[in-house]
Amino acid sequence: MAAKAASEEKEAKPLRHGYTTGSCATATTKAALLALITQERQTEATIRLPIGEDVTFQMESCEFSPEKATAGTIKDGGDDPDATHGALILSTVEWSDQPGIILDGGVGVGRVTKPGLPVPIGEAAINPVPRKMIRETAQAVLDEYGTKRGIKIVISVPEGEEIAKKTLNGRLGILGGISILGTRGVVVPFSTAAYKASVAQAVNVAREAGCDHIVLSTGGKSESFGMAAYPELSEEAFVEMGDFVGFALKQCKRRNIRKVTLVGMMGKFSKVAQGVMMVHSKSAPVDFGFLAQMAEEAGAPQELIREILTANTASQVGDLMADTPAFFEIMCANCCRAALAEVGGGMEVETIIITMKGSQLGRVTINDTSDESNRDRG
Repeated sequence: MAAKAASEEKEAKPLRHGYTTGSCATATTKAALLALITQERQTEATIRLPIGEDVTFQMESCEFSPEKATAGTIKDGGDDPDATHGALILSTVEWSDQPGIILDGGVGVGRVTKPGLPVPIGEAAINPVPRKMIRETAQAVLDEYGTKRGIKIVISVPEGEEIAKKTLNGRLGILGGISILGTRGVVVPFSTAAYKASVAQAVNVAREAGCDHIVLSTGGKSESFGMAAYPELSEEAFVEMGDFVGFALKQCKRRNIRKVTLVGMMGKFSKVAQGVMMVHSKSAPVDFGFLAQMAEEAGAPQELIREILTANTASQVGDLMADTPAFFEIMCANCCRAALAEVGGGMEVETIIITMKGSQLGRVTINDTSDESNRDRG
């Protein structure tokens, strides 16, 4: 009983929040600027987050001279660490001959090369909210010390170029490093904000690049299949939506995308077929009763339907139904209809379901204007 109680207590323990790269960059800027002005080493810096909360960041390093200072902190992603968790975020502040505040990115901070992002082409990938945070915090320090001199701030992330390989930055046209992000200042555990933001940006970039057909995939393997299926589409047309099917579809509808192709596997798409649009394993279990119902509709024998009801995974059901192509057509068609219902229609939706090994199980297109199915077997 004691062990069970301890387990329940552990599960009930609230997850720890982390802080965005934007918050880290703001804190290191404040520490570096204070070190430059006072010529004293700063061990911490307290900043106000966009949500109105004051947070103190510990400095990992702080070096200064009469003309320049650099401070660094380690990014803490909390209990939902992302690719930038543990990264060193540095800010270098130096006196400038120009009045005001100049803000730029250094080593490991990407540069924007494509339209459709919230930062103009050619500028450092420091998003609008972090830019505002950094500038306002620096100005407050200058005002506090009555300093009228101009300053130049450069944010850098020594490991940023390597970290960026684990993100969607390259596809978005952000080259050379990571983005400095954050709208709230905090990273909420298992929050969807960062990933959803990257999906929205990817759709914007695709639209700005002239794409009217976007291929949404749940992961790397399904994206590779989509690329092979549509070699004529530009790189921008391929967007990894992860588990956020409904959100990605709505972004496509918002940007007037003519056609959307969904590519994924049995587990997630068995949920989409039911109208579940957030397909994380924790958000909704696989409904084997629903899979059995589709199998029955496809003409599967009762013995096979009973096996589906006792299956362990959706992938296993896919194996059981391998010789019944009608089953996958029904599932694909259900996914298309659920997607159209999610966005209120007005676009063409194609669904392609593949195996773990990357072979096609089913493929159906429904054009909402005609509501006719164009089915591809394979």
